[in-house]
Amino acid sequence: MKSSIAKILDDALSRLPDLGDAAGDLAAESTIERTRDAAHGHFASNIAMRLAKPARRSPRDLAAAIIEQIAETDQLEKVEIAGPGFINFYLSPPAFHAELRTILDRGEDYGRHAPKAAPRILLEFVSANPTGPLHVGHGRHASYGATVGNLLETVGFPVHREYYVNDAGRQMDILGVSVWLRWLEARGTAVPFPAAGYRGDYIRDIAAAIDTDGIDAVDAATVLEGVPADAPDGDKEAHIGALITRANELLGEDGFDRVRQQSLDSIRDDIEDDLAEFGVTFDRWFSEQSLTKSHRIDDALAVLEERGMLYKKDGATWFRASDFGDEKDRVVVRENGAKTYFASDIAYHFDKRERGFDRLIDILGADHHGYVTRVKAGLEAMGYRADDLEVQLVQFVALYRGGRKVQMSTRSGEFDTLRQLRAEVGNDAARFFYVSRSNDQHLDFDLDVAKSQSNDNPVYYIQYAHARIASVFRQLDEKNYQWGGPDRSTDLGLLEEPQERALMTTLSRYPEVVDLAATNLAPQHLVHYLRDLANDFHTYYNAHVFIVDEDELRDARLTLCAATRQVIANGLAILGVSAPDSM
Repeated sequence: MKSSIAKILDDALSRLPDLGDAAGDLAAESTIERTRDAAHGHFASNIAMRLAKPARRSPRDLAAAIIEQIAETDQLEKVEIAGPGFINFYLSPPAFHAELRTILDRGEDYGRHAPKAAPRILLEFVSANPTGPLHVGHGRHASYGATVGNLLETVGFPVHREYYVNDAGRQMDILGVSVWLRWLEARGTAVPFPAAGYRGDYIRDIAAAIDTDGIDAVDAATVLEGVPADAPDGDKEAHIGALITRANELLGEDGFDRVRQQSLDSIRDDIEDDLAEFGVTFDRWFSEQSLTKSHRIDDALAVLEERGMLYKKDGATWFRASDFGDEKDRVVVRENGAKTYFASDIAYHFDKRERGFDRLIDILGADHHGYVTRVKAGLEAMGYRADDLEVQLVQFVALYRGGRKVQMSTRSGEFDTLRQLRAEVGNDAARFFYVSRSNDQHLDFDLDVAKSQSNDNPVYYIQYAHARIASVFRQLDEKNYQWGGPDRSTDLGLLEEPQERALMTTLSRYPEVVDLAATNLAPQHLVHYLRDLANDFHTYYNAHVFIVDEDELRDARLTLCAATRQVIANGLAILGVSAPDSM
């Protein structure tokens, strides 16, 4: 409906050619907002105030001139000037009736834009290290990323979803040695488990399942030969590093790589299954190892070298990140010739752009704050725009059960997994609660509320509205009444009750809310809207009978109910939440 008001305003301005130069590139729609108080109309525009200075006229005089040029239409009840020069638009009942029919005519496509060819968006999210099962914090990344992808597709953008698998580097070695030590433990070799190892029970499960044909067990003394003391008496990182060296020596590089790769594959498969069960899928699982195998890191560094962005210092190769706003320059190749994680990061984003993606959106943990500037610097140094990359940081989740906070740690194994959470509260509650607050705010996830079947549980409250409407239509069949759908002959003018007007107004906001949520990558706007819509429906349900004897009134109310059901279903689908017909 906002776009309809914008067209009315644009048409009026076109009849005032003297305002053309003053308006410039000003889009009428950008000046229009929903009013907070229906007493001030349904929409208000500040266009007269924005044009006053360049047009050298008072805002109220301009507003009056614009209103004079608004053609008569059955969409508007009246238009008024308010305050210093706002133009307030009061929509007519037929405008809302037309919107009800649009909702039912478009069905699942209501609120959806026509597909666009560009910009092509690469959305990277979750990308958790494959060193253990996903925990509840990763679940927030998954739900937020999946919902953002759905929102962007709803407004027409082509979206490619990607998971970056950090399957190279030290954490993979630690995973491999952790599994190897548990494998030895199962065969009677009791080596004290390293403080820096991965301790969860899943490590034992992997150790029991991997193929170690040709790998022999050894005694504890052999394993610990030359290995320094572990914490607290020694350095835990030096200790785990020495154990990794011993694993390579005792198993051979091929043998240790086989243990490590099988461990990685087991965890990655578990993560993929977990996310798929959560309704979160990806177009590609991008392996960090592939950057080395395909020489993509070398390609990116060659571009930087050619552009004069690298230099040698202390035997290492450095990137001039400080030239692009970073706090310091960054090492890309260590003195021993090893590429750094940062080199992989800029190569990965170089690869994204080389694959033809225009807009790169990374969803990362809040602890990656310093990562943003340096990767943007890498893109800019390679000739791309820094603004091609947008990074959304997701704050931490605190899980509460029975009023007590649950501790989470991947290495210690003291965490609740996403799979456990889903089993306890269900996918719908998890998906909904994860996006109920802005991603840049900490989230306290209360399991007791998420499991409750009451109005205190917002997802239950919204789903119950959908189920109530389905129940109404079942009762219609039981009473042998018919509703033929959004028949053009249905007299929607009979929807005169305050609750009906409020519900129609809220329904008409849906496309604007979807646009707002997509533009700001902020699903919580849709969450709050659906809660408001459900509240308006429950209020209506409690105040009036829908299946009345009068055919025309019954048909009008059922049309309103059907439109409400459709919008709830559309909104919940974007959130990845089901819309049940019974509860």
